[in-house]
Amino acid sequence: MPQAVQNWEGRVKMAAEVYVDQKVCIGCGLCMSIVPEVFRLNDAGVSEVHAQNGAAEAKIQEAIDSCPVNCIHWR
Repeated sequence: MPQAVQNWEGRVKMAAEVYVDQKVCIGCGLCMSIVPEVFRLNDAGVSEVHAQNGAAEAKIQEAIDSCPVNCIHWR
């Protein structure tokens, strides 16, 4: 799991980003139900990240671990 770091403004920012492989996503909405502050379904009906820092890393990791098709990853 990535570590949080402080940027030059003193804000906490994740050292890694979460992303959704939209070619694999089936649009089940489970990630959105776990962390609606970070994930949403786009116009194509698949998940996308709309707020990288919208939730704690542990909560985002829960969504990653719960994805039935393993399409959410840290980079």
